[in-house]
Amino acid sequence: QVTLVQSGGGLAQAGDSLRLSCVASGGIFSDHSMGWFRQAPGKERDFVAATSWSLGRTYYSDPVKGRFTISRDNAKNTVSLQMNSLKPEDTAVYYCAATYNVGLITEDYDYWGQGTQVTVSS
Repeated sequence: QVTLVQSGGGLAQAGDSLRLSCVASGGIFSDHSMGWFRQAPGKERDFVAATSWSLGRTYYSDPVKGRFTISRDNAKNTVSLQMNSLKPEDTAVYYCAATYNVGLITEDYDYWGQGTQVTVSS
């Protein structure tokens, strides 16, 4: 059983930067691909970014490509999401997630963090 604990997020203005972190415990972190998703009010949970366990490849959704960066530190069992040039439309609850496979949809992931609110004002 993998447990994911998130930190970071909060309030920001358009153009600002925020960083989210997610610490995993209870499993072999390096065996898992890690992802970030977000869910805005009244909307479905959408893929944001992912990093594979095997080759460290990264994947991004089009709305965040070039602005967000996902990274992982296997020694610290941590995955982070650096969010730059934030926009009001980035406002959502952000979730980290873990899977033994690489995935770009929620159904691909087995474990989820508790969620962190990110609010970007214009």
